Amino acid sequence: MISFITENIANIIISLVLILIVAAIAASIIRNKKKGKSSCGCNCSSCAMSGSCHKNS
Repeated sequence: MISFITENIANIIISLVLILIVAAIAASIIRNKKKGKSSCGCNCSSCAMSGSCHKNS
């Protein structure tokens, strides 16, 4: 088991870093969604979801 870890330490570290980056991005998206923020560019004339995006307008 130790030999496997020592032979693949670079792959393990890179995989852990990538997992942490993806988790941070997902957490950021969830946090923004809970705050009511969106990635909307407010160009509703060219948006396929224009009917369901800005219901208050």
